[in-house]
Amino acid sequence: MIMQMATLDESGSLAVRQLSVYYGDKKAMGPVTMTIPGRQVTALIGPSGCGKSTFLRSLNRMNELIPECRVEGEVKLDNESIYGAGVDAVAVRRRIGMVFQKSNPFPKSIYDNVAYGLRLGGMKDRSELGGRVERAIKHAALWEEVKDRLHESALGLSGGQQQRLCIARALAVEPDVILMDEPASALDPIATAHIEELIHELAKDYTVVIVTHNMQQAARVSHNTAFFYMGDLIEFDTTQVIFTKPTQSRTEDYITGRFG
Repeated sequence: MIMQMATLDESGSLAVRQLSVYYGDKKAMGPVTMTIPGRQVTALIGPSGCGKSTFLRSLNRMNELIPECRVEGEVKLDNESIYGAGVDAVAVRRRIGMVFQKSNPFPKSIYDNVAYGLRLGGMKDRSELGGRVERAIKHAALWEEVKDRLHESALGLSGGQQQRLCIARALAVEPDVILMDEPASALDPIATAHIEELIHELAKDYTVVIVTHNMQQAARVSHNTAFFYMGDLIEFDTTQVIFTKPTQSRTEDYITGRFG
């Protein structure tokens, strides 16, 4: 395994050390050691079943929701362990938000979708709620399209709009990190372009980790790329290095389409 670290912005950086994930007695991934730089986009690439999504879910303890799943090793956000004794998993997921492959808006209004996490956290002041909701929708590049229909059902939005709404919902609670599991795989090319532009903008304020099967997308949106194969991290470097001068033959074979 070859790893070279990109220049780190300590704010929002994730330090992963000897991280392994098991389903029952079967090891699904690891051990993985890498440091994900803050306020940059890191892409996770590799063939289906190689451990990318399992790794992604381990970064905010989503794997704990899967029966028989066990995680070993350490993940630190800004030098604080997310798996430490007494650390609340829900609090971790507020700091490390998640956007899934298939958009999953609640059967509520656009406004209530974005306000959901804030209300869950105890926010009741209507003015404060309104401000946070508007800010999140604007940050998700959706405001101009929905500002006059905030109280209409979110299910009436297009697929691309629904995915940006789910991003707004994640942004509303003001996380440090946003995890995205193939956020554009179900979208048409125009909606995909909107999501890619949004990811680029979000990296100015957030650490973004994205799983993608699309090599061109990884090359377009990410600063760093990690290549996974059969549960192992094979290589991690800047995206430019991974796509032009990878040090591992398996990385080069995958990038050039010889397998995968």
